[in-house]
Amino acid sequence: MQDEEGWNSEIFHCFIQPLRYKNKMYLDGVNTAIGFNSEGHYLYIGPPEHDLTAIKDSTTWINCSDEKFKIERAEKVYNGSDVFYVWAIIKRIVEVD
Repeated sequence: MQDEEGWNSEIFHCFIQPLRYKNKMYLDGVNTAIGFNSEGHYLYIGPPEHDLTAIKDSTTWINCSDEKFKIERAEKVYNGSDVFYVWAIIKRIVEVD
């Protein structure tokens, strides 16, 4: 994870999977110079040590394979009283020149 001020977290492993669209809930996108670009929504499952629920500003994003993702919604998933993992909906950031 990183933000506009130059802060970077350590590298960590997580699971990112495209959401399968069962309705039109996540079908928005951006018009670019070469046409329409879908800003895909993804399911994120990551370690509890990287608590995405604690991020309250819009300047922090997740970097993965040279793609940026912004956090739309995040929740902790518990196993008893311990946080088992962090679940989130993330959205690919499409930068327009």
